Amino acid sequence: MYQYIRFGTYVNIFNTVIPLFLQRVLLLVASDVDALCACKILQALFQCDHVQYTLVPVSGWQELETAFLEHKDQFKYFVLINCGANVDLLEILQPEEDTLFFVCDSHRPINVVNVYNDTQIKLLVKQGDDLDVPAYDDIFRDEEDEEDDSGDESDVSEPSEKRRRFEEDVIERTMKRRQRREWEARRVLCSFILSFCFSLIKSAMVMFDLAWIMSKDLNDMLWWAIVGLTDQWVQDKITQMKYVTDIGILQRHVSRHNHRNEDEENSLSIDCMRIAFEYDLRLALYQHWSLYESLCNTSYTSASLKLWSVQGQKRLQEFLADMGRATKMGLEMKDLRVQTFSIHFGFKNKFSASDIVYATASLMENIEKEGPETTNFIKALDSLSRGNLDKLHQGLDLAKKQLRAIQQTVASCICTNLVISQGPFLYCSLMEGTPDVKLFSKPVSLCLLSKYLLKSFVCSTRNKRCKLLPLIMAAPMDVEQGTVIMVGIPPETESSDKKNFFGRAFEKAADSTNSRTLHNHFDMSIIELKTEDRSKFLDALISLLS
Repeated sequence: MYQYIRFGTYVNIFNTVIPLFLQRVLLLVASDVDALCACKILQALFQCDHVQYTLVPVSGWQELETAFLEHKDQFKYFVLINCGANVDLLEILQPEEDTLFFVCDSHRPINVVNVYNDTQIKLLVKQGDDLDVPAYDDIFRDEEDEEDDSGDESDVSEPSEKRRRFEEDVIERTMKRRQRREWEARRVLCSFILSFCFSLIKSAMVMFDLAWIMSKDLNDMLWWAIVGLTDQWVQDKITQMKYVTDIGILQRHVSRHNHRNEDEENSLSIDCMRIAFEYDLRLALYQHWSLYESLCNTSYTSASLKLWSVQGQKRLQEFLADMGRATKMGLEMKDLRVQTFSIHFGFKNKFSASDIVYATASLMENIEKEGPETTNFIKALDSLSRGNLDKLHQGLDLAKKQLRAIQQTVASCICTNLVISQGPFLYCSLMEGTPDVKLFSKPVSLCLLSKYLLKSFVCSTRNKRCKLLPLIMAAPMDVEQGTVIMVGIPPETESSDKKNFFGRAFEKAADSTNSRTLHNHFDMSIIELKTEDRSKFLDALISLLS
């Protein structure tokens, strides 16, 4: 089921590794919902096996390096969740030889150095759920001596023997040059494939599968796996086909954990937790909002009805008046309904998986300062537990504000023609002073805004070429330091495989222009740069991608 570094040795990580944890483990967790869900499952498993650990949230590479430097003398075992796989980890951290890293990361591509390091880095990868990693010889090659020693020809007296030796040497050198060219071609192809950023596995699902293998899976763990998958779908990081496939896998576990007869159904305890599979409306937070608000602030309905226009508002009123006739407004029922799960806490508390995703993400990126930097992370983590419904409801309120801000910003960008074509990509930049602009200095919020904006732009433009272009979006990051945060997202097409080439493109553009940039995010398609360097950086991107 699972494998370590070399993609043929399958092991159960916990049965093998947990007995090795004689010391406290350092758990480094990225700031995204899938990572939080995986962390909750791993915490429960550690508790079952009495493993002591210290949890440190890390929002980027700088915090990861800082955390490692602060704790490397006290820890020998490090578990990284949704961070560490897509860079040369040993090169960045420079650990001691007896340090061991266990990496469960949904970011792709995996750095090939990590793949072929079988001593200090243990990658947890689900078989059949990952990009094919190139063979070692296609990436790494020992330098060969191109100069052939012809030997001491004085020992060869016959001219025919000299001629034969010469012909053999020519053939051998020709073969070596051909093999070298073929290797270089394979390496270029592999480098091109490995330059695409995307997400494929869900760390929470990996952790749940491990708990299931160990017969230690609980309903709470299953729910966290569901939320982790739903986060990838809400953030548009996986294809619809992949989402439906994984939903089917989780549905079997839901049936196993939540099988009840009618008597049990009628006598649910107030403390009972039950997960249910259902076809639900693809409307954000509609169970905690008015239907009107949910329609206005859901990406699909807002874009399809063009709610930023007066005509779009009229269509919405007609839709509400003719409820049940969605196709009249150009809305497809197959797109309005989605396979998902809901959770019931006792008698009155019901939440869909997407409700939890929006609430947890909003808590994590709350811009209102309420204490240390880790406060938001801890609140978001706590909101995933059934005993902290007050934090969950706080997150739902923040999520409503976030979705309203996103839709208002999208409407403003469309109506004022802020989305412009730069040749190989679309570009939109938010100016300082724009309402709610501070909210979009956070990576998850900016990515969500970018995806909503691109969907709306595709629905609004008549330019067929622009409909197929990716989008780069920028927003003020830190006004005092004069920095902006920039994200690149792939085109809005039905056949999109969600692979993102902007990560490598950003690096090349920054290097070629000496732009002052910071590649601090685990998602390589997000970058920070100085405001005054933005023009030359964009010019380099246009030249690079044209």
